[in-house]
Parts: sequence; structure tokens; C-alpha cells
Amino acid sequence: MQQPDFVTALRRDLADWRQWVGRVVVLAYAAGAGLAVVAFTWLSEQALGGFFALRSWSPWLPLVWVPACTASLVWLTRRFAPGASGSGIPQVMAALSPMVDRERCSLFVSLRLSMAKILLTAGGLLGGLAIGREGPSVQIAAGVMQHAGRWLPERSAINHHGLLVAGGAAGIAAAFNAPLAGVMFAIEELSRKLEERNSGLIVAAIVLAGLMAVSAYGNASYFGEIHVGLLSWHYLLPGLLVVLGCGLTGGLFSRLLHTSMVGGQDYFSRLKHRHPIRFAAACGLVVAVVGLVSDGATFGSGYGYTRRLVEGHMDMPMLYVTLRLVATWLAVWSGVPGGIFAPSLAIGAGIGNDMALLAGMHEGSAPLIAIGMAAFLAAVTQAPLTAFIIVMEMVDGHAMVLSLMTGALGANLISRWISVPLYSALAQAQLCRLDAAPVQRESAAA
Repeated sequence: MQQPDFVTALRRDLADWRQWVGRVVVLAYAAGAGLAVVAFTWLSEQALGGFFALRSWSPWLPLVWVPACTASLVWLTRRFAPGASGSGIPQVMAALSPMVDRERCSLFVSLRLSMAKILLTAGGLLGGLAIGREGPSVQIAAGVMQHAGRWLPERSAINHHGLLVAGGAAGIAAAFNAPLAGVMFAIEELSRKLEERNSGLIVAAIVLAGLMAVSAYGNASYFGEIHVGLLSWHYLLPGLLVVLGCGLTGGLFSRLLHTSMVGGQDYFSRLKHRHPIRFAAACGLVVAVVGLVSDGATFGSGYGYTRRLVEGHMDMPMLYVTLRLVATWLAVWSGVPGGIFAPSLAIGAGIGNDMALLAGMHEGSAPLIAIGMAAFLAAVTQAPLTAFIIVMEMVDGHAMVLSLMTGALGANLISRWISVPLYSALAQAQLCRLDAAPVQRESAAA
């Protein structure tokens, strides 16, 4: 194969103005997607702070406030933005399906849905629900990126599929301040491979969105840093038990979420179908009761407790893992917009902490907590490489890299024996909405 002539190749590349206009548009929208996630992060933090301020004013107020917020959010979602319900990742995956044309893509991803997702998810955190903002960030950023398509020149090499992949991955990169995790998420969940001709631009867009988060919050990891020294063989058995526990629990939790969200012919599924607002209020009431039992530990995404565990504070409420599982499950089942990434990391950290206490490792719990976070997130999402990278960027110590990778892959294997991949299954359920709404013109207005 003959090597290219530098001058000729440069001249040919610069002469293609469509290519350069497309690159500028994509990168500008990538920066906008990153800033949208930064704004969403700020609003979510303010909303969660507002809930805890209300709770400090009256500890019994959540018994009224949480069910009222849950019912209101479900009504608003069903009335004005049904495509904004749930995590948001299944919607982006559904929009990438060959079954979905450009006209109907707005059922799942659009600028209008991104705005609704920001407000509704923040409302859920204001209501104290055990939801995360990371999955919604995927749909928000994808909605911003797909809007770039209207400004691309004709016959541009950048297609709609590439914009959605770049946007979804940019959401993860900006939400976790981890561009590498965004790139892996694009490959592992959204697209099994990146198009060779656009892969460099897609990666650049993902990294740029992550840089927006860095510029706003500094080069700090999402939950702080886990300081790990040299690992000894004493961690082998507890670490294996953490992986086994996270794999089994995460697989069962994923199966429970899928069964609850897809629905069936059982009594509770029929009740949710007939009376969705009342059902949401009932879920909110139970979430409030669980929150009171846990002394507030299960309210919100779990960020505060996870960060305390990472920093070495092991004072968790009794049955924290079980209560947070119940609170997260009911919040998701109610139908409010919200994700499961942060709650899953909190549950995994709790499992690792419990195992460290059982093993008597009061001073060396950090490795087991890190393994638990990676393993449980991998088991629930069945995206082990993304889970491993998210936690890896928190760890200050190369000794944990292989342990985290092994834990994530092991828990993912166990989970696959129990449950189908959660996001793929929910994406298939999302595609059923195509029959109810064959054509939407929302994209023209968004």
C-alpha cells in the first residue's frame, strides 16, 4: 500500500468544507451537551438539598411530601412527556434501533424531552426519591446532540446514529466526570462498534463534554478518591464473597426491575395500569416510610452515604443495603423519571462495607467497598467494562485495577445466569410505543 503524499492529502482534506462545518457543529453541540449535564447536576444537587432542608424542618413531612411529589411527577410525565419516564438509557437505545426512523425518533430523544427530563428528575430528587441523575444525563445529552443534525450540511459524513451515540456517551462522561467511561459506554451499550470514519470525531465529542464537567467541578472524581495500598491474600476470600453477593443480588435486582417496569398479569401490574397516579402515590408513601426507618439514609441518590464509605466512615444504618434496594425499586416502579447508577453504586458500597465488617477489616475496608461498587453496578447494568472504569477512576492505587476488573466481570457473569440485560430489555419495551404513536412531528419543533 502506497503512503499518502502529505501536501496532497492536506489539500484534499482542507478542500472538503462540508467535513469541517460538520466537525465544528458536532463539537459545538458536544460542548452544549456537557454544559446541559453540568446545569442538570447543579439543579439536582439543589433539589436534593431542598428536600433535606424540608426534612430538617419536620421529620414527619416526608410522609406527605414524598407521595404527593411522586404522584404529581407521574401525572406530569404521562400527560406531557411520556418519553421522559424511567432512566433514559433505554430510550436512547430504542432511538438507535433500525425500526425507528427520523420522524419517530422524537418519541424517545429530543430537545424537548431533554428539558422535561431535567425538570422531572430534579423534581424526583426534590421529593427525596431514591433515584440517580446519571441515566437521565444520557437521554439529556443525546437530545442535545441529535438536534445538531438540522445544522449539518447535506451529504455530511456524520449521520443521525453517530450523533445519538456521541450524545449518550457524552452524558455519562459529563455526569461522572469520566470521559473514558463515556467512550466505553458508547461501545458497550449504545453501539457495538464505532464507525471508523467518524470514530475520532465521536470520541472528541465525548471528551469535550467531559471537559465541560471538569471546567465546572474541577478534576475531582465523582465520589472522591479511594486510597488503596498493597493488597494481601487476606482480601481474597472476602473479595470473592463480595463479588458473589453483588452478582446474585444485582442479578435478582435487575430481574425485579425488569419484571416491575415491563409489567405482567399480576395484581400490582394491573393496578398500576388502571390507576397509575394512585399507584405512584402508594409507592411514594412506602419510600417515605422506608426513609424514616433508615433515619433518612435511603432518601435521594445515596451520594452522601457512598462518599462517607469511600472516605472510611463505616457507620451505616442497620439493613442499609436492603432498605436502599426497596427504596430504589419502588421509586423506579412508580414511573418517575430517574436512573439507577448512583443507587446501584451506593448498594454495592454497602455490600462491600458489610463484608469488611464481617471479616473484621475495620481499617482496610476501602478495597472491598470499591470492588462492591464495580461488581454491583456491573451486575445490574450488565455493562462490566463501563462499571469497572467508573470506579477505577476513583481509585488512587494501581493495585486495584485487576481486582476491579475481575470483580465486575465475575458479577456480570453471575447476573447473566439470572436476568436478561436490563437496558436492552427495556429498550425493546420502549419500541412497543411505536404502534401507539406511528408518527410524531416533534423533531421539527425541537
